[in-house]
Amino acid sequence: MASHRRPKQPSRARVTVLTTAAAAAVAISAQAANAAPSEKPSKDEVKAKVDKLYEEAEQATEKYNGAKEKQEKLQKEISTVQDNVARGQEELNELRDGLGSMASAQYRSGGIDPSVQLFLSADPEDYLDKASTLDQLSGQQVESLKKIQDKQRELAQERAEATEKLKDLASTREELGKKKEEVQGKLSEAQKLLNSLDAAEKAALAEEQARANRSSAERVDLGNSAKGSGRAMAAFQAAQSKIGTPYVYGASGPSSFDCSGLTSWAFAQAGVGIPRISQDQANAGTRIYSQSDLKVGDLVIFYGDLHHVGFYAGNGQVLHAPRTGAYVRYESINNMPYQFGVRI
Repeated sequence: MASHRRPKQPSRARVTVLTTAAAAAVAISAQAANAAPSEKPSKDEVKAKVDKLYEEAEQATEKYNGAKEKQEKLQKEISTVQDNVARGQEELNELRDGLGSMASAQYRSGGIDPSVQLFLSADPEDYLDKASTLDQLSGQQVESLKKIQDKQRELAQERAEATEKLKDLASTREELGKKKEEVQGKLSEAQKLLNSLDAAEKAALAEEQARANRSSAERVDLGNSAKGSGRAMAAFQAAQSKIGTPYVYGASGPSSFDCSGLTSWAFAQAGVGIPRISQDQANAGTRIYSQSDLKVGDLVIFYGDLHHVGFYAGNGQVLHAPRTGAYVRYESINNMPYQFGVRI
């Protein structure tokens, strides 16, 4: 006869655990269902983030400009050294040919001096170290050998200099590539944020930017501020002729500019050479710390790391190339953290 067993009942502890787990799962589901969706950033929040990215891009741009300037300088220096090496090698060959001609003349007149034979088949450095050998040479031969020795030393130094500069150039090119990527990355990130806006928000931001750019084409009250020197005013007027020209990172005119590209280009039109990047322009003249002492045509340096520069235009206005997406225009000097002016 088969036995009938009652099914084993779950323990009270197990029931409690299962009940608690089920309750927790229901609570989590309810919480997830009731959670508010993540809020999309507002137009003003996006603008603030984009402005910050543009500022960071400009910081990287000035470093990019510095690396680019260094690269161009190194390339010129390397070219000069290589030209010197080539000319030096020609001079050395002529000196050796001259000594060979003397040796040939000696041979035709009755035999070649053993000491000259030794030189022609060995390094003159070792040769001249032997005082006994010098005694066997004529005065003209000794002078020729010393010239050859000096020229060899000079060429060795120039070749070593060229090698070091080539290493520095390779390092500078690497830095240039990194800074270019950094700038492009910041600009790409800013564009993604702008693309996240809806059509109405994009239109509103575009109108804000258009209003700011229009101020450069409309009459701006520059007051009757003191004018700078003739050359400073000539540079300022050259910059004024570029109002409405777009900002492009790394550009130095004449169809687009970044901030220091505009100021260096403008002074060049006035016949004055100033450094390419804002940090160097900050040291190119007399510093003016009080805004009340600024004259039209003075450079104005902004931000703690000195990464932005423009012209003082008078009446609290600056003329500058602001940032990506903007144009050369007038703007209040108080829109950026003023550091000091520079009178070239």
